[in-house]
Amino acid sequence: MATVSRDLDITQNPLVQEFVGQLAPNVIINCAAWTDVDGVESNEELAARVNSDGAENLAIAAKNCGAKLIHVSTDYVFSGNTHEPWLENSLKNPESSYGRTKADGEDRVLRAYPENSMIIRTAWLYSPWGKNFAKTMTRLALDGKSEVRVVNDQNGQPTSATDLANQIVSLALSQTTSGIFHGTNSGEATWFDFAQEVFKLVDKDLNRVLPVSSEEYPQKANRPSFSVLSHDAWKKTTVEPMRDWRHALADAMPEIVSALKTLG
Repeated sequence: MATVSRDLDITQNPLVQEFVGQLAPNVIINCAAWTDVDGVESNEELAARVNSDGAENLAIAAKNCGAKLIHVSTDYVFSGNTHEPWLENSLKNPESSYGRTKADGEDRVLRAYPENSMIIRTAWLYSPWGKNFAKTMTRLALDGKSEVRVVNDQNGQPTSATDLANQIVSLALSQTTSGIFHGTNSGEATWFDFAQEVFKLVDKDLNRVLPVSSEEYPQKANRPSFSVLSHDAWKKTTVEPMRDWRHALADAMPEIVSALKTLG
């Protein structure tokens, strides 16, 4: 059963306990989050109600009914100040309000229900649905001949939301009951690399994509400059790490193009 905020406000603990208790699920996957990274900078307390309190409420509810809990988190729990992939047990040191609320949510989940909770961190998500970088770059590639300026000093892992969903299902169906995992596609890229790959896949001029520094696009929240995540923890499970980001993007591109054409 998929729920949205109008079905269940996870910040209200009594409602969460009643709702989950009546449903009595075997697995709970918490995808709920306040993800407006810049908006959280001026609304940290409100965001924490979802990202921290809500996560803990679901962990308590999962424990009460004996369900497995998979809690989706983020690369923003790390500072980004390194040049080596972040390990699952690397020190968390978020440099944004969003990162702090998500790091606290992780801690609360693992304190409330350590025996049957799993954290799966993801990053740089895209899909044919909603607003995301891959769709924006595809639209710009298809719509015009103007130059597109893209940041080239932040490294991460473009990640297919479809691949992540499949990974979460595989983890839920496995015998694994606890741990922290990184749910990102393999390999690494800058936003510039990501944009160029999009242009390549729709057969548009790569020279239209120009690299720029983060300083040219100041934002309220600090973005991790290096968000490449290690996938070592999957070795302890029966679930394989996620495939290379370029293969995932190539598979997703027809649907992304179709979605944009449908929107006109």
